[in-house]
Amino acid sequence: MKKLILLSLVFLTVFSCGDEVQFNSPAFQGDRENALWRASAFSASIESNGFLTITGTNNYEVVRLTVPSVVETSENAPFVVGDVDAIEAQYEDAFGTIYSTNNRPDESVSIYPELGEIYISDIDLVNKTFTGSYKFLAFDEDGLNSVGFTNGIFYKVPLVSGEIPTNPITCDDIQVTVDAALLAFEATTASSLEFISSDAYSAACNSYTEALISQQSYCGDQNNLIQAQIDDLGDCTITCDHATSNVEEANTQYANATIGNYNEKCAQYELYLLEQIEFCGDEDGSIQGKIDALDCGDDDGDGIPNVFEDFNGNDDFEDDDTDGDGIPNYLDNDDDGDGVLTQYEAVDVDGNPADTDGDGDVDYLDNDDDGDGILTINENPDPNADGNPDDATDTNGDGVPDYLQA
Repeated sequence: MKKLILLSLVFLTVFSCGDEVQFNSPAFQGDRENALWRASAFSASIESNGFLTITGTNNYEVVRLTVPSVVETSENAPFVVGDVDAIEAQYEDAFGTIYSTNNRPDESVSIYPELGEIYISDIDLVNKTFTGSYKFLAFDEDGLNSVGFTNGIFYKVPLVSGEIPTNPITCDDIQVTVDAALLAFEATTASSLEFISSDAYSAACNSYTEALISQQSYCGDQNNLIQAQIDDLGDCTITCDHATSNVEEANTQYANATIGNYNEKCAQYELYLLEQIEFCGDEDGSIQGKIDALDCGDDDGDGIPNVFEDFNGNDDFEDDDTDGDGIPNYLDNDDDGDGVLTQYEAVDVDGNPADTDGDGDVDYLDNDDDGDGILTINENPDPNADGNPDDATDTNGDGVPDYLQA
């Protein structure tokens, strides 16, 4: 406690006392530890990323002031140093020791970071000079020693490197980016979505995180509110609750799947079960058990999933053989033996098997598709015998093949 009180007294002395700064034209100077410090040379430079650094030196010591935007600031909204890395004030002494506002004080000295300000009051675009003021308290790398500047000014410091950007990035610009990124991120978990995409969530979350980091750099984060938002985003993966919600919806769709969409819904259910394991874990193996119990296959590739070829529902695919050819349906690509491969039999707009003659037997299980008493195989449905009825005989030329016309 005594150390904290002592530091506070020193800080107040450094930041409120000292000789009046002698204002020269041009100039770079300030009160360092109660004594006037004046640079004999000074310059400004702008990096490719738009960061501005104003430097002053007296041949032995150097003061550097860095801000992320080449913009004039109001007295009520200066750049706050000691807040984020992108806004920094440095003092380098004659022995090469660097004191920076980005170095935090050791806990034995203070548990609070010390802040300062850089205020750019005028940018002369014609002569390319910068005018403003500064004050800061900087610590060495160990955080045990500090140097304070008050009443600092830089007046008409010339730009010697880089160019003043036409449209410099500002805090307001970054705020627009943050708002857009937040909307995009929130959209990935909107209640209107059937599923929360882990990939879309991660991408939007990372973009939002990057926007928040930029907001820290260009706007500061004195109260650590932005950092708290970043921390809340974590590693940008969906939560277990999200994953579980996906599984519940996928299971509902899977349970209501038809022949036409079963393969899609089964694979979708399996995907979200795997994600549930990834984001929730599976300590008792119950989720993996559900995956192992799934059969999303279509072994004969006829468009009829295996689970729909178990007609007697006894979970034994081997004893279901509609055409009696000795090949169980789940391995038979022509289930009714009518010469038209099951995959080419009629389906409705949803991909489900159709029943052309309305006799209750869908075409892929009906050996007389049109119900005219003539077996399909005897109506020349596939002259070239490739199983595809595109070349089926159409005796009257009406566009409907004989095997589908009673």
